Amino acid sequence: MATSCFKIRTATCLSAFYAYQKRPKSNTQGSSISETNLRSFTYKELEEATNGFKEELGKGAFGIVYKGIFPIGSRNLVAVKRLDKVVQEGEKEFKTEVIVIGQTHHKNLVQLFGFCEEGPHRILVYEFMSNGSLASFLFGLSRPHWDQRTQIAIGIARGLAYLHEECSTQIIHCDIKPQNILLDDFFRPRISDFGLAKLLMPDQVLTQTGIRGTRGYVAPEWFRSMPITARVDVYSFGVMLLEIISCRRSVDTAWGEEKVILTDWAYDCYREGKLEELVERDEEAMRDEKRLLTFVMVAIWCIQEDPPLRPTIKKVSQMLEGAVDVPRPPCPFPFSSYR
Repeated sequence: MATSCFKIRTATCLSAFYAYQKRPKSNTQGSSISETNLRSFTYKELEEATNGFKEELGKGAFGIVYKGIFPIGSRNLVAVKRLDKVVQEGEKEFKTEVIVIGQTHHKNLVQLFGFCEEGPHRILVYEFMSNGSLASFLFGLSRPHWDQRTQIAIGIARGLAYLHEECSTQIIHCDIKPQNILLDDFFRPRISDFGLAKLLMPDQVLTQTGIRGTRGYVAPEWFRSMPITARVDVYSFGVMLLEIISCRRSVDTAWGEEKVILTDWAYDCYREGKLEELVERDEEAMRDEKRLLTFVMVAIWCIQEDPPLRPTIKKVSQMLEGAVDVPRPPCPFPFSSYR
């Protein structure tokens, strides 16, 4: 597919790295665990709750998540995350970060129930999400309904807007991807794995190349010695929004050379007026042509290589909901070589 703005960019593999920016009037320092209504678990309680950490739900950069039941004998399911290589700065550091997470309350965030800081163990206990990850939902055997996908996208944007603009301590996630979005009983999206960076040892964040993270979702400024702001989440959200629209992964060699990088191919489809190819002629999406075009244009604004051109996540949410008009986006790759 020829295009004046086409390029196959190197998708460098990066790992989860989170950033905080304190607001001038943040009240976190004066807070305590008791103010968050979080429970302090013993290691034995969590060992029993998980039947010896037997059933693994998932594994990520921060450790392994296990399925548990608490109280024992009940039907209350929990997700128990054992953190690996936690920073060795003592009780105060761990509690401070737990307080930050515990003070977040939004319908599109996974809720933290409690923690364990006994001896070398640092464990977080979250609510259990019955429908797994967005990745499993999007990339399974059957294509999810278009309307359901659009509502999921809107919910994720609302959750991110809360983290960026409504928390007393701004939280920049920096690893937004379908694997970090969980779905509850009603398939409502819940953002997970936010606010954990300061709990990790430095060697989990740094490598010989500087940063690790997740291939295909990383904003270009990571590689240009530019300040990392909340706009990195907007970029990652834009990539994921294209995945939600197309039900294909951001990097997929099975699609052939011209389509291997979703952001490049999606822009080509938009520029050439071939959005039906992007959604593989999904009848529901094509009947909702106006919203499909809106969502694609919003995604292109989000993946602009120049960070100031990206809208805030709050404005992204408003555009997805139809409350704000979406202007025609420019080519998102003005600084990149093309072929």
